[in-house]
Amino acid sequence: MTHQITPCLWFDRKAEEAANFYVSIFKNSSIDKISYYGKEGFEVHGQKEGTVLTVEFTLNGSPFTAMNAGPAFKFNEAVSFQIFCDTQEEIDYYWASLTADGGSESYCGWLKDKYGLSWQVSPAILPELMNDPAKADKVMKAFMQMRKFDIEILLKSIGNQ
Repeated sequence: MTHQITPCLWFDRKAEEAANFYVSIFKNSSIDKISYYGKEGFEVHGQKEGTVLTVEFTLNGSPFTAMNAGPAFKFNEAVSFQIFCDTQEEIDYYWASLTADGGSESYCGWLKDKYGLSWQVSPAILPELMNDPAKADKVMKAFMQMRKFDIEILLKSIGNQ
């Protein structure tokens, strides 16, 4: 079955570079197809013939498209991708990989990669903890002080360690 929704990420000349970066981080990932600008439409898009137009790629089984469409739009935190991790080692891995070479840390598990795309690297247990009224306030108090999530500290906040 064809996926009904595929995120399309707008880049200024770095679509292929970004797709390769993401594919290098996530397991079960691949570059699937690359399309190129032709002669037509130059007066609108301004891209040289043969320049990468789109890169279709897969990250851990999910389809994405990266598009070279110029500098008109930038990423912001209004859209982010969540990565739910089972272990602290996974959190550490994704955090280090996505902030490498110019990415930046934010708070509560949020970061921006070197292309400006926002990610949330979170423990897989977080939704369960936040949906438990007896635990949610304690967990929130703990993680509001964190940049990268620390599972041990979250569990200690509710008396589970």
